[in-house]
Amino acid sequence: MPSSTSSSDRVGEVPDRYARQTAADRPGVAQPVPLRPVPVQPWGRILIGAVLLLALLVAGWEEYWRAYGVRPSIANTYGLWAIQRRRIDAGEGDATVFLGASRLYFDMQLPVWERLDGRRPIQLSFEGTSPLKAVEDLAADPEFTGRVLIAVEPDLFFSGYEYRAGAIRYALKESPSQRIGQWLSMRLIEPYFAFDDSDYALQTVLARQAWPARPGQRSRIRVRKLAETEADRNTHLWDKVDTDPEYRALARRIWLQGFVPTDDDPSPAEALKVEKEQIERMAKAVAQLRARGVKVLFVRMPSSGAYLEFEKRYFPRARTWDALLAATGAAGIHFEDYPEMQGYNLPEWSHMTRAEAERFTAVLYRLIQRDFWAQGAR
Repeated sequence: MPSSTSSSDRVGEVPDRYARQTAADRPGVAQPVPLRPVPVQPWGRILIGAVLLLALLVAGWEEYWRAYGVRPSIANTYGLWAIQRRRIDAGEGDATVFLGASRLYFDMQLPVWERLDGRRPIQLSFEGTSPLKAVEDLAADPEFTGRVLIAVEPDLFFSGYEYRAGAIRYALKESPSQRIGQWLSMRLIEPYFAFDDSDYALQTVLARQAWPARPGQRSRIRVRKLAETEADRNTHLWDKVDTDPEYRALARRIWLQGFVPTDDDPSPAEALKVEKEQIERMAKAVAQLRARGVKVLFVRMPSSGAYLEFEKRYFPRARTWDALLAATGAAGIHFEDYPEMQGYNLPEWSHMTRAEAERFTAVLYRLIQRDFWAQGAR
């Protein structure tokens, strides 16, 4: 009979009957993790090789898009817009402000205006959206007492299409980290890398490949890159739209998509209601601006070809442009009324080439000073 001091029951030792059990046989006892020795590798050289491979891939992607004609450009983000919007509250409340969609954004060249006027205007236009929200924002800002040029693109303004209105909220709530991120991107990345353009991001390029369409889904080409932007939002039409016939034809096909009626279009009665609402809102905002002594001038920028035909068919001048001027009591410049505002080269029917935009800016400035704003008036 084993004694209390037998070797199998000494304190600190596991009896043989338990030692013979495996970990799997013991409830609640985790199995040991097997140790696998890491082989000795030249990790420094592997790291250098990975970095070189990454640099090679990035350089190849960059060279590919530069060969296509893409140049480094500043992204037109909400943060970039906010930088210009803050100029008003930072002491430039008496400046000239541009508000519109892509035509005023691409076709008004800030250096030309500055050379003639002595001061650089503030560009607050946004492509693809109505300027109405931004006009209302200025109307509510007592710091703004200058001059505002408001462009009206019929299909955007009178349809109430305001998808970039979020820029106003962003400018009010932009965090310090967002400001720093915008600053770093503008100075360290965007001026040097052409592929950083959102139109040539890998996921964007993959998405627009000729994938099979899903049943019942209407295929639609998204708007492609049209312009190049600088740090102060001075913007001009990308010369590829003018010099590359295939790319120009693509831009035109994209516009043509929007000229065809679809089942999603509002009824004529609904469209008229929206038109009146936009005019009423603008009239209220203009009244606020003019009460503070702000000079307000509307401009109908040039269009041509199929785009102009579409605008005349769905947004006739008497019902839209003329009604807007009557409701606001403000002056307006319609390109069809002035020979000097006609005959410009608009490759895709909606925007001028850079050289034409520079010439147009000078023409429009002199016209405004001659007929609407006195020389030197602020």
